[in-house]
Amino acid sequence: MTAASTPTVIDPAALPPYVQALRDQLGYLPAPQLERVLRAFQVGAQAHEGQTRKSGEPYITHPVAVAGILAELGMDAETIIAAILHDTLEDTALSRSALAGEFGEVVAELVDGVTKLDKMRFGSRQEADAESFRKMLLAMARDLRVILIKLADRLHNMRTLGAKDAPSRRRIARETLEIYAPIAQRLGMNKIKAELQDLGFRALYPDRYRVISERIRAALGNRREAMGRIETALSQRLAAERLPAHVVGRIKSPWSIYSKMHNEHKSFAQLMDVYGFRVVVESAMNCYMALGVVHALYKPVDKRFKDFIAIPKANGYQSLHTVLLGPFGAPIEVQIRTAEMDSVAERGVAAHWAYKTDSGPANSAQARAREWLSALADNQVNTASSAEFIENVKIDLFPDEVYLFTPRGDILALPRNATALDFAYAVHTDVGDHAVAARVDKKLLPLRTRLESGQLVEIITAPSAVPNPAWLESVVTGKARTAIRQYLKHMEHEDAVDFGHRMLDRALDARGSNLDAIPAEVLNRFLHEARLKRLEELLAEIGLGNRMPDVVARHLLALRDGSSDEAVPGAASAHEKIRITGAERGVLSFANCCHPLPGDAIIGYLSPGKGIVVHREECPNVAELRKSPERCVAIEWDRDVQGDYRAELRIEVINRPGVLATIAAAIAAADSNIENVEYAERDVAAATLLFAIEVKNRKHLADVIRRVRRTGVVSGVYRYPL
Repeated sequence: MTAASTPTVIDPAALPPYVQALRDQLGYLPAPQLERVLRAFQVGAQAHEGQTRKSGEPYITHPVAVAGILAELGMDAETIIAAILHDTLEDTALSRSALAGEFGEVVAELVDGVTKLDKMRFGSRQEADAESFRKMLLAMARDLRVILIKLADRLHNMRTLGAKDAPSRRRIARETLEIYAPIAQRLGMNKIKAELQDLGFRALYPDRYRVISERIRAALGNRREAMGRIETALSQRLAAERLPAHVVGRIKSPWSIYSKMHNEHKSFAQLMDVYGFRVVVESAMNCYMALGVVHALYKPVDKRFKDFIAIPKANGYQSLHTVLLGPFGAPIEVQIRTAEMDSVAERGVAAHWAYKTDSGPANSAQARAREWLSALADNQVNTASSAEFIENVKIDLFPDEVYLFTPRGDILALPRNATALDFAYAVHTDVGDHAVAARVDKKLLPLRTRLESGQLVEIITAPSAVPNPAWLESVVTGKARTAIRQYLKHMEHEDAVDFGHRMLDRALDARGSNLDAIPAEVLNRFLHEARLKRLEELLAEIGLGNRMPDVVARHLLALRDGSSDEAVPGAASAHEKIRITGAERGVLSFANCCHPLPGDAIIGYLSPGKGIVVHREECPNVAELRKSPERCVAIEWDRDVQGDYRAELRIEVINRPGVLATIAAAIAAADSNIENVEYAERDVAAATLLFAIEVKNRKHLADVIRRVRRTGVVSGVYRYPL
């Protein structure tokens, strides 16, 4: 059977009741589009013939129900058709070409996109799941309607979850709460988000759901009269001021109650002792007028007013929020918005979709969703790991935001706990890369400072400033983290190439040759055999310790001379040592067994993936390392070495009060920083302390030791290990 078969005349009376109900819901579509939707039902019913759901119903009832959810949102005909056919490519013999032939390429693309999402599982945090999640978000970036169909599909599956076994119910519910409900929230679809959360809560924690639901019902029974009186008072006062408005009481859902009890450590009584109302007016100006009216009726609670009309949330949500002190001594939460804002708040990106043309303006939720997805698509290009990408996205999916001002008066929304460094990267990657400090409300503060809503932030930059690994601990946004990691990886790659070049040159020099003496065709042949694209990759591999410079040198000379590897003379000792400054990023690390310092005689050991690990020559482990001479690298300290290096001191003291403070003061007086201190041995009379400190070189360490000895409270001070 193909979708291109001759269409038959559709008699509405012959349609099953659930399709007739869908037809009634789609009254907003023109007649020709409605005919295409009914034709899609025929094609879908024929394709799914003989298939049933776990409940025993014909399978086609599920895609029709999904289409019904989208019809409630007022989606366009192509989305409704794709929803009816969303399982055909995966579960039936219907081909993509047949689908495109009858319903067009756009419908085929949507069905194909949803089919790919259906193959994804989010039950664990394995790399495969992260990669699937990455693909889902990129599919969303191409066409938002893909995720809208998937959300409707998930919502109907949650409504009919009872037919599944208990483990499946729990897995699907957890997935819904962790992935799909946050996506619905990020897209501004609060109505679908709320239902997904409550259905997920009921399936995952049935006992907790039942207890909270019963308590909500009992609490509401006792307060209906109070809510009615407040609602009447609000309506009458607005009418007296000639402000047309619709006032309705809001009831908290079991999930929102549970979440606040869990996250804010509040009791059920504290949360239910709040009356909530929504006031819907005709225009944004009327919102502010209504705010004045309700503030005149009941006194506002200080610092509990939020203006999301002037500064919308990241998902496009707009409303005025205020808290009033009510007539019964309990707070009254009031949201004031226009009908348009209310529609966007409930339906988000789906609001007015059927009436929007490509040339027409998108609503605020659609515009912001596209900005978010565009930023995600840009970020994923620079994020090598899928696990890292999903980590960044999860931060964006749970935005408890702060709103900040640039010196120009622009507003930036960042997640809660964002720092000045996050702000710098939000302005521009170049600003973040060269940031040195921040001026927050005209006060100079460090980049790690956490920001609060309403602050005016200016970033101070310097051309010489560059990111460092410690910055990763100070940022919370995915954009900042990705940009910092990308810069560090680039620097690591450059250092690896430089180190690799020096090591290969040294290995070739030991054999009386150099890299310039290797013909291009020989080099290209070696790279081809090694499955590398260019010389830079080979040098980076050597620098990171993944290839031995002596082995590469021997192989290159063998290819050049047309001899076997064994025919090439063995390596002579190279006189020139590779000089290090200690600042080589990613390709140099210092062994914890001996803590080498500038001024020490040192040796390098090539460790796969780590590059060169530096040891002191007198380190007890060096004898074992020398058993692999091809991995040993002759290195020495450069004349100009900067930075602080870890050293350990073993200090034997007389065990009496104040000793620790005396030693710490002596170390600080020598301009050294204490990283850690612990007792190695301790008894009544004496104790042995291990201090981990930071020093600049061997001379600086000697100065620290002298100052500690002069305190008179120690019986011995030694560098550890000796």
